[in-house]
Amino acid sequence: MPSKQPELGSLAIQAPTATPQTVHVTPATCHNLSVFKDLMKEYRRLDDTITMRYNRTTAQFRDRDRLGLGGKGNAQDQACAHLWRELVENWKRRADIIEYCVGVVDVSVEKRKALLAGDADPSAQRKAKGALYAEEVMRNTMHNELAVETIVRNRTLNAFRSRCRYFEPPLSEVEVRKWWDAAESSQ
Repeated sequence: MPSKQPELGSLAIQAPTATPQTVHVTPATCHNLSVFKDLMKEYRRLDDTITMRYNRTTAQFRDRDRLGLGGKGNAQDQACAHLWRELVENWKRRADIIEYCVGVVDVSVEKRKALLAGDADPSAQRKAKGALYAEEVMRNTMHNELAVETIVRNRTLNAFRSRCRYFEPPLSEVEVRKWWDAAESSQ
């Protein structure tokens, strides 16, 4: 089982409060499918509202530019860079949660299989088989979440590229660049 439990806040929420809520992802979170799905839904909100976020971010950078507080480049380039960094941070947090939960559920299934193999009592074996089946359904769901994540990222990336056609992250931002290259290779 993965040793490090991701400690993640509500950074994926569209308008986080001044003190973000910290969500401690535990094995119980991974085994409770409705809690896990709600958490993923919250973290996918940024992806779901990518066009609106782009428009708002661009407006903010235009306002900064008008006030003389603008940075390097035009407002659109700055907005694209800012939005890309937000997306990458959000994708990393989601990947941490999903990978952690996949590991937790995989270990749980293996433990259940080991218990089933060692029990000779027929009624206990029936119960164990039922529990194993439920664990395997959970494991399949978690592994399917990896495929869903790929689809969500590709959809978000297409929306991002439709608005930021000429954007390419700077080579100096290694982590951001790694995600960009991975996204490029999946297209």
